Amino acid sequence: MADGEGGRGRGGGDGGRGGDGGTFLPPSIEAAWGLRERPSKGPKPGLTLDRIVDAAVALAAAEGLGAVSMGRVAKELGVSTMSLYRYVSAKSELHVLMQEAAVGAPPVLFPPGTGWREALEAWAWALREVYHRHLWMLRLPVSGPPATPNLVAWWEQALVALAGTGLDAGAKISVTMLLGGFVRNDALVMADLGSVIAGGDASPEEVLSRYARTLRRLADPERYPEVARLLDSGVMDLPDEPEAEFRFGLARTLDGIAVLVEGRAS
Repeated sequence: MADGEGGRGRGGGDGGRGGDGGTFLPPSIEAAWGLRERPSKGPKPGLTLDRIVDAAVALAAAEGLGAVSMGRVAKELGVSTMSLYRYVSAKSELHVLMQEAAVGAPPVLFPPGTGWREALEAWAWALREVYHRHLWMLRLPVSGPPATPNLVAWWEQALVALAGTGLDAGAKISVTMLLGGFVRNDALVMADLGSVIAGGDASPEEVLSRYARTLRRLADPERYPEVARLLDSGVMDLPDEPEAEFRFGLARTLDGIAVLVEGRAS
């Protein structure tokens, strides 16, 4: 994935080897797995990969992911841009390390013997909390399957939840992707709506009420009869509690997974 800010080629050093036991991962990602020492002596004393990642995460939290560039991170650390390339070879690689640091290891979400539905529900709520704590992560491009320790640990938790369902490996992966995608999309929509409301001069109640009044004027009941019935019901006049849509969508997603699990069992 090119990002316009590459330094040395990805997979540099021996991180790109495959046939002789390498991982095909860049050196900085191998360091996250403990496969090589993290550089500790850079061009400026005290510069480390962890400091670079922490500075990038802080910048994203304060100003959004768009503010993160190799040059800007270097400026925050008081070093030259080129000095960062000793530790991380491209911005896309830095993004992976930022996500790894922000997501953290999953907490203990459910005790052994928990039913698959309750376990997946706990997993989804915990993942939602991570996204809402680090909204900038929603702007990261999806570049592939989990490739760092914490992300793989989250994946492991979902697979543990599905262990007793009788689903085959492919179905377990699909279920995990489906549920993770739902959580991410819900957080993204809520973040975008929240940003619009926060940027205006009205409360969420006023925004929704204005929308309903405007739609009543514009949507001809003869052309949009179902929309008219919806507006007449009053459901659009007041906002739901913040977690209502997530609860509804999560329950319906788990209902669908239940059909799959029950079908395989029978």
